[in-house]
Amino acid sequence: MVCPMPQVLIALSVFIACYILFVVFPRSRSVVACSGAAVLILSGSLPWREALFELISWNVIGLFFGTLILAELFLQSRMPAVLAEVLVRHTRTMRGAILAVCLLSGFLSIFVENVAVVLLVAPIALSLAEKLKINPVPLLICISACANLQGTATLIGDPPSMILAGYLKLTFNDFFVYHGKAGIFFAVQVGALATLAYMAFLFRRLKSPIALIRVEKVKSWTPTVFLLILVVGLSLTSLFDPGFKWLAGTFTLILAGFGLLWHRLLLKPRWGSTQTLIRSLDWDTTFFLIGVFVVVGALSESGLLNQVARFITQHLGSNLLVAYIFIIVLSVVVSAFVDNVPFLLAMIPVCQVIAQDLNAPGPLLYFGLLIGACLGGNITPIGASANIVTLGLLKKQGHVVRFGEFMRIGIPFTLVAVPAATLFVWWIWAP
Repeated sequence: MVCPMPQVLIALSVFIACYILFVVFPRSRSVVACSGAAVLILSGSLPWREALFELISWNVIGLFFGTLILAELFLQSRMPAVLAEVLVRHTRTMRGAILAVCLLSGFLSIFVENVAVVLLVAPIALSLAEKLKINPVPLLICISACANLQGTATLIGDPPSMILAGYLKLTFNDFFVYHGKAGIFFAVQVGALATLAYMAFLFRRLKSPIALIRVEKVKSWTPTVFLLILVVGLSLTSLFDPGFKWLAGTFTLILAGFGLLWHRLLLKPRWGSTQTLIRSLDWDTTFFLIGVFVVVGALSESGLLNQVARFITQHLGSNLLVAYIFIIVLSVVVSAFVDNVPFLLAMIPVCQVIAQDLNAPGPLLYFGLLIGACLGGNITPIGASANIVTLGLLKKQGHVVRFGEFMRIGIPFTLVAVPAATLFVWWIWAP
């Protein structure tokens, strides 16, 4: 469906204005996104009922916000810190300890939001770097990059994965096996193996033995149990809600509610107030997602994205490999400088049309898009929120990281991860 020209122009103008403001004012992205949604509704180009009940995926919002609460409880339990120190204690060399911390960062990001993982692992890494008398900059950049990489692997890893799941009605299990074939999880692991080889080369000179470090204690095992229940529950929701319409988000929010109740009744004196915990959650990304769903949804409803897709297919011809590479390269380049959430939302319907025009399997293009959009953020210090937080932590320690210094590590990391993952997706999904 193509909307009247004034509505198309308004939707396009709001989208472009929001994108520019996302780049100029990254700390105000939620205000920008929600303001853009308000402009579309107040201008009459988008009915408010359609915006609230059709364009916003409340199932994704519920899944994201509930996961934030459970992840925060998991972090406060100190269980991740204990895992980090156990890994370090069981490695024999400085390089082994560094790789262990990076791998833990990636592992935690499969279940916990990337910024939260960086905030937890970074202090451990800084202490490790001080003990080993090494420059912490390459270590923390690799920790951030590993978090961004593995956040792509599962339904609850990062907002882009949740958004793609909401659009394609993917369940938790579909990230592992989809239509009888290996899903995006295994493509990410192939990319992770490639980056492990790169990091082993990067830290190749650090072969000295390492002494044991102090071991933390787990404050409570309950948050870990909550997180395990979440993973198991999400793996079963597809049996009752195969269309990914309501159950995943509802289940996550209910479980998060039990977590908050447990925190308030049993832990308030020791872990701080529940109100403080709630205020510390990532409200900015929550409202950013709500606003972006409306802004990009209006652009999609206008029919303009379909025209963009037709234009791409006309100029790329009928070569599926060329189209696949084009989508990945475009995703990597754009996501290196701007937020990947609005880009991903805008490109999903474009990939759908390209797949239809080329008679190609949709997952091939969708998974390639997700890989490029998520991993491209590792190229520059502004490409992902985790990168910005990492550089802020380093600055507090007296290490000012310049653009070029970050990219000297980020570009090779991306150049080994993206080809490895995309080749795997092509091998599995190409006709």
